[in-house]
Amino acid sequence: MNGGRITSEEKSTLSMYIGVIIATVLATAAIYFFFLAHQRTKEVTGFDPNRPVASDVALKHRLKADQYFVVRENGTETAFQNEFWNNERPGIYVDVITGEPLFTSLDKFDGGTGRPTFTKPISKDLLVEKPDTSRDMQRTEVRAKRSDAHLGHLFADPTSPTGQRYAVNSAAFHFVPIERMKDEGYEAFLPLLEKK
Repeated sequence: MNGGRITSEEKSTLSMYIGVIIATVLATAAIYFFFLAHQRTKEVTGFDPNRPVASDVALKHRLKADQYFVVRENGTETAFQNEFWNNERPGIYVDVITGEPLFTSLDKFDGGTGRPTFTKPISKDLLVEKPDTSRDMQRTEVRAKRSDAHLGHLFADPTSPTGQRYAVNSAAFHFVPIERMKDEGYEAFLPLLEKK
């Protein structure tokens, strides 16, 4: 310093240090947000039985309004006006809350309900069946065991190969087409889609 004045050389050095500090802070922030976004994606894709079930507060932010209405408020979608009622693509239907596979396209059939209809779940152990007397009807409600998500109802159906019809709500599911199963972490479930 020359009599309290900063020389141009000192200004240049100071500018370089400030630039390096700003670049370091920005790079650190970018890396942090990248890993945060990656962790968020990991939290909601694929199925991990050790992943805790999200709280209702978190679900209210993560799910669409119609999804939350169905899975947490026991809602019902309008027939023939939902995403998967006429979906014929091969794949699996997973719980919109946990990502757990619950039904396969091999067990889907046209039950005439205007909603996805299945002859059976992947495993009955994944579901809970409860008596439902709401709306002055005698029905059997079907819920996902792990997430306690309302899925729909179970009915006797002589047109079904199993004699049962699981009429469920599209909003309770995320559909994973067979060509995306490996990329979305469901490779272990591919054998479920082999024709019997």
